[in-house]
Amino acid sequence: MAQNREKVPNKIEVRGADVHNLKHIDVDIPLNQVVGIAGVSGSGKSSLALGVLYAEGSRRYLEALSAYTRRRMTQAEKAEVEAVRYIPAALALRQRPGVPGVRSTFGTATELLNSLRLMFSRLGSHRCPNGHYVPPSLNVAAMKAITCPTCGAQFYGPGAEDLAFNSRGACPTCEGTGLVRTVDEATLVPDETLSIDEGAVRPWQTLMWSLMKDIAREMGVRTDVPFKDLTPKERDIVFNGPAVKKNIIYQNKTSGASGDMDFTYFNAKYTVENALSHVKDEKGMKRVEKFLKTAVCPDCGGTRLSEAARAPKLRGITLDQACQMTLTALCGWVKGVPGTMPDEMRPMAASICASFEGTAKRLLDLGLGYITLDRAASTLSTGERQRMQLARAVRNRTTGVLYVLDEPSIGLHPANIEGLTGVMGDLIDDGNSVVLVDHDTQVLRQADWLIEMGPKAGADGGQVIAQGAVEKMEKDSASIIGPYLSGETVQVRKHCPESAVFDNGAIRMKTGPIHTVKPLDVAFPKGRLSVVTGVSGSGKTTMILESLIPGLTAQIEGRPLPAHVKGIEASGIEQVKLIDATPIGINVRSTVATYAGVHDRLRKIFAQTDEAKAAGFKPGAFSYNTGALKCPTCEGTGTISLDVQFLPDVEITCPDCDGTRYSAEADHIHWHNKAKRALTLPQLMAMSVDEALEACQGLPAVCRRLQVLHDLGLGYLTLGEATPGLSGGEAQRLKLASEMGRPQKDALFVFDEPTIGLHPLDVKTLLTVFQTLIDFGATIVVIEHDLDVIHNADYLVDMGPGGGEEGGRIVAAGTVEAVKNCAESVTGRYL
Repeated sequence: MAQNREKVPNKIEVRGADVHNLKHIDVDIPLNQVVGIAGVSGSGKSSLALGVLYAEGSRRYLEALSAYTRRRMTQAEKAEVEAVRYIPAALALRQRPGVPGVRSTFGTATELLNSLRLMFSRLGSHRCPNGHYVPPSLNVAAMKAITCPTCGAQFYGPGAEDLAFNSRGACPTCEGTGLVRTVDEATLVPDETLSIDEGAVRPWQTLMWSLMKDIAREMGVRTDVPFKDLTPKERDIVFNGPAVKKNIIYQNKTSGASGDMDFTYFNAKYTVENALSHVKDEKGMKRVEKFLKTAVCPDCGGTRLSEAARAPKLRGITLDQACQMTLTALCGWVKGVPGTMPDEMRPMAASICASFEGTAKRLLDLGLGYITLDRAASTLSTGERQRMQLARAVRNRTTGVLYVLDEPSIGLHPANIEGLTGVMGDLIDDGNSVVLVDHDTQVLRQADWLIEMGPKAGADGGQVIAQGAVEKMEKDSASIIGPYLSGETVQVRKHCPESAVFDNGAIRMKTGPIHTVKPLDVAFPKGRLSVVTGVSGSGKTTMILESLIPGLTAQIEGRPLPAHVKGIEASGIEQVKLIDATPIGINVRSTVATYAGVHDRLRKIFAQTDEAKAAGFKPGAFSYNTGALKCPTCEGTGTISLDVQFLPDVEITCPDCDGTRYSAEADHIHWHNKAKRALTLPQLMAMSVDEALEACQGLPAVCRRLQVLHDLGLGYLTLGEATPGLSGGEAQRLKLASEMGRPQKDALFVFDEPTIGLHPLDVKTLLTVFQTLIDFGATIVVIEHDLDVIHNADYLVDMGPGGGEEGGRIVAAGTVEAVKNCAESVTGRYL
């Protein structure tokens, strides 16, 4: 037996892996260590980590379950690999956790609220029907009636579900969302110089028959004078008039026929409310939402809870008050709960509180102690959401699991990475293995073993170019990441001299307090590269995405500023463009070629060929979404899904078009390029951007668009690649394609963590793109933790000094040198 133990495998053996662009690679992954996978964007890192290791680790674990259970789970298909030996069960933490819905809060997403509701239900003082509070008792847990010692009334205590805003405890007014949508009167008549006949009352123009003008006239409103000249009584009829019936003679504009009917008057406000109640889809909502404003629910004060759910008290406070505490403060409060209970209730109290504290510990370790439980999950940054996901995965003290982490450094300030390193260390100590895909050299240096993929992207990548311990990689001439591991920085652009930073003017903003962010007074120089930095939770997202962008947008559109934005000056700025990492397109029909506008040009060119004209094919025929030449088997998607009952659905390349999305007829229509090479549209769509750039010489409009993609560092993407599958960094750069080479003097570009998924070499390309935009007059503000981007900024705004209540203010603002020399700045220490 002892001899056998010596043969326990210490590495995962991958043999002949061909997933995506992997070139039939063989590689060993050490077990019970932190293994980093590095490489330029598109080099095959995720293909190895997620496409091979996670896919096989999770698939084989699920195969051990019963067929009945497997049928009800989403499963990975078998990876294209000859053999994977000694792989543990695997869990993956994705690069981009989905943005939560309106009902999700930090408390629900972390499941801390479950324990807290249980505390208030089982351990709280409950209110009798006559308003008296009854001390805690075991009766609630025993499901017995409670007797009020003051008035003798008998009642049952609430269960945990009665305290849930997503269930029976929801405020009836806002239905548990904490927000109500009301009609924004300012939008109903945007231009008071118009008369009602000229369309002054917007909802009557867009949401309801213009017949309302005739009824208003019958009710004594002058419809032929400017709206501003109406009497208060006339204005009141327009906005609040009663739903009276009037007999109106009307004429059908199309047929000319006329007739009379009774019509009910819908005032301007009710027109919007009625349209809102009948909304069935996104399109309908778009028509109505421009007339609405969102406000805090007046009945629950934004707590989401009904009056009854806010009644129970524990340690002197109610559930909604507990949810308003930061996690750090709440943990201290929970610790004191068992001691306030009668003796017979203490074991139950200790058990419930231990459950809460166990979940909270990991979140505190990952630096999320500054967040309150009632914080809407949609307002959390990507990094915060990913660390919530990480905490959920690691709190169970498993052993023998392979954790695959996809860019765990996203959204983490260098100071926060130390907490991440600690969690990875705990996982290894518990007997697990960690594989992480990352570009951040600070994270990669923490790995016990590195594997580098490359040498380039796409078809030129997919090979292991170097591997070994960090010290070996730093000296390995074959390694591209090596020099950056040993401290080399990326410096691409010259800084603007400090004295000239604000020479082009400034965007200035003043705000009141919101979340944990204190009142701010901030300026960003126009025509420069500004970077907003600070530890996680310091207020970067709140300042830029929740204040600057909505404030500027409202000012440009002539709408009132958000309540907490006290003032904005931005002379000359007419457009605000947020470039974030949300996926492009929602289905596989959106491709690189369609998004970049290349496909439309190519369809027109192919429609002009003799073969297309002879067959009667117009440009529309070459659309693989609706055209006559789309593959009838896969309907132009390039893949088909096979339902194989209790095994996972198998997604396969369409056998008839071989993934080209086109029918066989498209292979008979040729365009001859400058080099006299005959090409079909399916052939062009299978090419990378760089290959197509060469093939399409002589088509200036196509080459212009392809050149922009090449300059953005996306030359390795194929034209037919589906955009929803692109990484966050790729999606951001593709969104920029239509902006390049145009005057941008009136534009503010805001980038939210643009280095997501970017190798240091790609960061160089990104900085060159920033410089190109600035050369065309753009103003750029970037939310970023990457030290290379920070080093290249003209102006820094550093938030902090800590997260949550310990942050939320501007610690330092100025040049890189100025922030370096600020003793209070945490970012300054890392610069």
